[in-house]
Amino acid sequence: MHRVLDILGAALGLILFAPFLLPSMLAIKLTSKGPIFYSQIRVGRGGKLFRMYKLRTMVTNADKLLKSLENLNEQSGSAFKMKNDPRVTAVGKWLRRYSLDEVPQFLNVIRGEMSLVGPRPPLPREVKSYKRWQLQRLMVKPGLTGLWQISGRNRLEFDEWVRLDIRYIKQRTLSFDIAIMFKTFRVILLKPDGQ
Repeated sequence: MHRVLDILGAALGLILFAPFLLPSMLAIKLTSKGPIFYSQIRVGRGGKLFRMYKLRTMVTNADKLLKSLENLNEQSGSAFKMKNDPRVTAVGKWLRRYSLDEVPQFLNVIRGEMSLVGPRPPLPREVKSYKRWQLQRLMVKPGLTGLWQISGRNRLEFDEWVRLDIRYIKQRTLSFDIAIMFKTFRVILLKPDGQ
């Protein structure tokens, strides 16, 4: 039943967000050099690697610049977070504010690599530095949204974020997924900066 919800929800999501997709793509193309889409290898269920898609929100050499910014990481644990990340473009800030950069991931959901709800897919380098208990995040498909995204996503320490993911995995039901999806839309509309 989860898979049916994923396919129907992702198809509906693509239809609903289609009017925003073309203007977003044009804005990216007109304001910064480089491709419209960005893809990155992420870790999925059971440690399986897959290619995740997003609208590009950063400068094209963002991955190379990361090394020089690692000492400015504002997130504990293996994830990198920086409130005023200089790699993010002006259009990228706006796209991220309303989570429009994530729209291409509906395709990852349709392909079965992701789910609508689940832990966010980590980078391979992040997984390498996981503590044993944090590996539980990889027990289910990664998701577009999850419990930590509706629980003050940008204010949480990494360990709290992982604990919320594990709590979701242990309590996972269809009704819980639907509740998280509705709360996600509320967070995006009412608190788009993720605070």
